[in-house]
Amino acid sequence: MLPPHRVALIVLDGVGCGALPDAADYGDAESDTLGHLAEQFPEGLRLPRLEALGLGHVGRIRGVAPRRGDPRARAAFGRCAEVSRGKDSTSGHWEIAGLILEQPFPVYPGGFPDEILRPFRERIGRDLLGNRAASGTAIIDELGEEHLRTGRPIVYTSADSVFQIAAHEAVCSTEELYRICRIARELLRPPHHVARVIARPFTGPPGAFRRTAARRDFSLPPPAPTLLDHCQRAGVRTVGVGKIGDLFAGRGLDVSIPTHGNAEGVEATRRALEREPGPALIFVNLVDFDTLYGHRNDCEGFRRALESFDAALPAIEAVLRPDDLLILTADHGNDPTTPSTDHSREYAPLLVLGRAAEPGRDLGTRPTLADVGQTAAHHLGLKPLCCGRSVLNQTGVDTPPRS
Repeated sequence: MLPPHRVALIVLDGVGCGALPDAADYGDAESDTLGHLAEQFPEGLRLPRLEALGLGHVGRIRGVAPRRGDPRARAAFGRCAEVSRGKDSTSGHWEIAGLILEQPFPVYPGGFPDEILRPFRERIGRDLLGNRAASGTAIIDELGEEHLRTGRPIVYTSADSVFQIAAHEAVCSTEELYRICRIARELLRPPHHVARVIARPFTGPPGAFRRTAARRDFSLPPPAPTLLDHCQRAGVRTVGVGKIGDLFAGRGLDVSIPTHGNAEGVEATRRALEREPGPALIFVNLVDFDTLYGHRNDCEGFRRALESFDAALPAIEAVLRPDDLLILTADHGNDPTTPSTDHSREYAPLLVLGRAAEPGRDLGTRPTLADVGQTAAHHLGLKPLCCGRSVLNQTGVDTPPRS
């Protein structure tokens, strides 16, 4: 009989806290999302609730002081390295859920080869525009008018393993865009097993194009069981909020709640905690930090998003029960102060709040994001996952060395 425990696991997408030792291999040696963002403002970041949890211990963050002594931090605090080779959302979330990837997803900085695009064009019956690494908003501004004239979808990628397809809703309905994304997903198999195919619908006239909230990700299914699968097998309810359903290809979820932005994600999390009697895992992705601000190098927007989440924390805590566990972490960085508009290879902050976690405990630097999933499994009464160690009493399985 499992205990009626619940875990709310919230991923602050792109909110890294300092470059990993191998960050130079990814062009990210100087990245520090939280640290550099805070330096852009004389007063730093105003995050009193996250500060009270212990965020000031995960790195040097102007305006966010470490809590030592009395009053001490309300949560256990630390940071996690990513072992998987990559810095994309899929590998980050999969590692959080206990699945470490030894081989990175393929990337295409020079565009996709004809062996990918030729069958794709044949299947959808249209020629294509773009086919290069680019900022999504920039390539739509550049090619949107030609797209309207020709009806050709705009295909592009980034430093991540993504195959993105943009189309104006006046030319290609959202459902039709989803259909051709499914075709791309079907075609993108090893060695071209791109992590995500992303639908990017947009509207508006030339010179004022804007992407809509109908973005949709079509991910590869995880190649092995994850925390979500283990929960379902043990009878633990699983709720995915935000793009969790997309990142895990819908697998292992009893309920998937897509959201349009952080505010909806926080509200969906609060309602899920109200509805689920337990045992349950509420797995949440808050995407605005990454999508709206990190990728656009928008420091002011990033700061506002963090402060808004900080202000929303009491609403989440108000529906937590004494035996619940709240875990806050990230999947990668996205430093808005660097010239790059791509993800950055960084540590993820880790804050663990609940009676089972010792308040004020320094969890140190965890060797893998899988420690997050192992902690959730431990609290929910599951058998240990294949990798990671729980922070609650250090139980679990040592992470296998990376070759």
